[in-house]
Amino acid sequence: MADPKGFLNHEREIAKTRPVEERVKDWNEVYQPGSLLPIISKQASRCMDCGIPFCHNGCPLGNLIPEWNDYAYREDWTEASERLHATNNFPEFTGRLCPAPCEAACVLGINQPPVTIKNVEVSIIDKAWDNGDVTPQPPERLSGKTVAVIGSGPAGLAAAQQLTRAGHTVAVYERADRIGGLLRYGIPEFKMEKRHINRRIEQMRAEGTKFRTEVEIGRDLDAKKLRKRYDAVVIAAGATTSRDLPVPGRELNGIHFAMEYLPLANKVQEGDLTVAPISAEGKHVVVIGGGDTGADCVGTAHRQGAASVTQLEIMGKPGDERNPNQPWPTFPMLYKVTSAHEEGGERIYSVSTTHFEGDEEGNVQWLHLTEVEFKDGRPEPKPGTERKIPAQLVTLAMGFTGTDRENGLVEQFGLELDERGNIARDTEFATNVPGVYVAGDAGRGQSLIVWAIAEGRSAAKGVDRFLTGASALPAPIKPTDRALTV
Repeated sequence: MADPKGFLNHEREIAKTRPVEERVKDWNEVYQPGSLLPIISKQASRCMDCGIPFCHNGCPLGNLIPEWNDYAYREDWTEASERLHATNNFPEFTGRLCPAPCEAACVLGINQPPVTIKNVEVSIIDKAWDNGDVTPQPPERLSGKTVAVIGSGPAGLAAAQQLTRAGHTVAVYERADRIGGLLRYGIPEFKMEKRHINRRIEQMRAEGTKFRTEVEIGRDLDAKKLRKRYDAVVIAAGATTSRDLPVPGRELNGIHFAMEYLPLANKVQEGDLTVAPISAEGKHVVVIGGGDTGADCVGTAHRQGAASVTQLEIMGKPGDERNPNQPWPTFPMLYKVTSAHEEGGERIYSVSTTHFEGDEEGNVQWLHLTEVEFKDGRPEPKPGTERKIPAQLVTLAMGFTGTDRENGLVEQFGLELDERGNIARDTEFATNVPGVYVAGDAGRGQSLIVWAIAEGRSAAKGVDRFLTGASALPAPIKPTDRALTV
């Protein structure tokens, strides 16, 4: 145990962010460099080394949180990194992007602010990179088997790294021009600088993983031909079909899916574009959707110089305390102020868009909305609450409905779908097509980065067993496992 009285002697303290007026002028990560290390040992000491660490249940990866908290408290960064990597291929991703269900399940959180698990995690991995503790781990021998991984998001990369280290020859196919999936072209730079992806890709290349960019399976390469070329295939193509808003005026110019808007800002940061073709500069921006993707749109609009930013959410405003219907250790719906919300803008809850209004040239100018109340679980308009707000750029950030069905991948493989429209799989993550497996959002539906990495690791075990008859790879979850909720 780190410090038996740590949680009594130290209050929760999180990473400091740079001043708003400074950070909205650039695209660097919002946190003050070096602000964590001076406080992280005390924060790690707040871990109580519980007899039953419920943080393990909150995290699908099964992270050994009390163990690496202890090492971080003692500033033994090498051992902390070893325990961290024992369950997580990419802790620098999760430490920056995961909403931390582990913290919601922290036993200390029953009556105190929980341990800052995310901050400890990211401190350990950043120190490990600085110290040279993160090195390639190539296999001792090759199996002679080949695997294709479709998609280079967190699920695909995790599966590829596990299978490469098991001795198989792995090629990752990505339809974009760079590796990373939504990590690359969905997550803004101010949430995670892409250098973190780049050095992981270099580590994986040194281990033997091959990468093929700008190849979309189904369009550029027939899925059946791919299956014949490899001994096994892992589909980790994500759930990239955005949920639309079919209301009058949707066809107006200036209304875009979030995943049409955000990647262009990333392209500017990569140096491919000078100015984003879809920009918020000087415009009244409305973001429809109150989740993390919506917050990403808000922060991006601030940095592009929007005249105003308004975020709409159909659900009511969450409370600051746990709802009695969401008891510990479940993940509660709480009012969350992200770094993007700290930077300005308005958030409006319990409203629904009725229609859009445009100018004579077909450009959106106004968004009409109404307040709603839920009856029998369905939103009903409240009479007399209709109004309109200025909207010259609208981004739809209402989630995703499933994997891409238009590129031909599902049909060419002959894959079966489940009742939710995801690719069906058995207990080994195998689809109905022999040798074809599915991991991540393509099989689970829209989910969190920790679930994606856990799925990639688990699917890798199924593939390894299929190829060799047995596997020593870890499988932290089953396809049927779900988040710890009520």
